[in-house]
Amino acid sequence: MLTFAFILGRATGKPAGLLLPDNATAAEVDALNGALGFNEPLHVQYLTFLGNVLRGDFGISYRQRESALALIAERLPATFELAFWSFLLGLLLAVLAATAIQLTGSRTLRSLFIWGGSLRHSVPDFFFALLAVLLFSVALGLLPSLGRTSPASLVLPVLTIATGQFVLYVRLIDAALSDQAGQDYVRTAFSKGQSRARVLFSHMLPNSVLPVLTMAGLNLGSLLGGTVVVEAVFAWPGLGQVLTEAVSQRDFPIVQAGLLVVALIFVTVNLAVDLLSAKIDPRVSLA
Repeated sequence: MLTFAFILGRATGKPAGLLLPDNATAAEVDALNGALGFNEPLHVQYLTFLGNVLRGDFGISYRQRESALALIAERLPATFELAFWSFLLGLLLAVLAATAIQLTGSRTLRSLFIWGGSLRHSVPDFFFALLAVLLFSVALGLLPSLGRTSPASLVLPVLTIATGQFVLYVRLIDAALSDQAGQDYVRTAFSKGQSRARVLFSHMLPNSVLPVLTMAGLNLGSLLGGTVVVEAVFAWPGLGQVLTEAVSQRDFPIVQAGLLVVALIFVTVNLAVDLLSAKIDPRVSLA
């Protein structure tokens, strides 16, 4: 990941031209690039970069003149908040939809949720976000559309991300529950006179957790680094916004620190999911 970030960063060119005023001379641009280390051979720049990273030093932001890692850490809570509530709402809606399908046994209801969710999933998040802003903020004046000023500011960005993730979860949960419905223990429970609701919530749903947990963990890790577009639309002061600005300004220390943090979060979340899966089902640890 670090090597990839380094190569892509250097491929975009040297940053001095963006950092200096338009009337800066070629000598001034070259001098600043030299001061930032961009006039060194590429392999020297790479080795210097790796050495600094191993010491936990990602450098100073070219624009803001502050520690790049500190700037990333400052924005993380906002991204965590957005990703967590979006993840929770999307999963909760999917569980409710899948259990409603199983309780009613209605093919119409299944088609409604699956096709409706697929239709929403086919709409890009940025377009759905704009429609939500036009409806709830501009036309109705019910919700704020920009910034992170109050709990109400969460509603539209969370709704945008959660509805986009809904169909992924509902398909998985419905398939897991349908698979459990054909198991012997379910037929035995029904033969004992247990109600459909009791069998669903006491037996089928707990046994459907494992595949859902694996997908949810992967998705949560992705959400933490994939809210860039939504954060940009709603001016949400999170990691996505600062990374977008850093890329456009060639502020490489922020970009490199941000990519490493996102990668570490993704690996940590998935490791936690693997450990939890093995705890829930010991057969996983034997596989």
